[in-house]
Amino acid sequence: MTKIYTRKGDQGKTSLLSGGKVNKDHLRLEAYGTLDELNSVLGLFDSEPIPDDLRGELLWIQGALFSIGSHLADADGTLEVESPCPWNADRLEVWMDQLDADLEPLKAFILPGGTRAAAIAHVGRTVCRRCERRITALSVQDNKSLPKGMIAFINRLSDTLFVLARWLNHNAGIEDRVWKME
Repeated sequence: MTKIYTRKGDQGKTSLLSGGKVNKDHLRLEAYGTLDELNSVLGLFDSEPIPDDLRGELLWIQGALFSIGSHLADADGTLEVESPCPWNADRLEVWMDQLDADLEPLKAFILPGGTRAAAIAHVGRTVCRRCERRITALSVQDNKSLPKGMIAFINRLSDTLFVLARWLNHNAGIEDRVWKME
């Protein structure tokens, strides 16, 4: 039986896909660790009672996130981006526009919440924004190993999760909760 633990990381270092070891608090690990957290939130979202067509898009997004994670773990930039590129911001825009077509135009800030699925989508949105910050910081530090379009995809994904949360609430008959400055 193969065991899941190796004890190789017990001293606070881990191996990268392209070789070499880095500390577990390295910015590269922060980036793909946050990406993993986002993917887990999407897995939680997928456990909710949502329409099947949403599940198909989620599965595609989760696969794209895994692909991004493998490229983030490749510090030497040796991996080639698959064709077609698995992270495609244009595809997210098309889906977002379809969802947004059912919604009233946004005229104010809204508070996260509503249905449980919408609330989970909002949590995913915030984790996605943190992931974007980590990947952006990594790109400033070492952009030679980051393929094009990665940050744009993550940026668009957070927007998509926001629209998706609004769409889920709308379909459940729950109005946006508008933030009012008091």
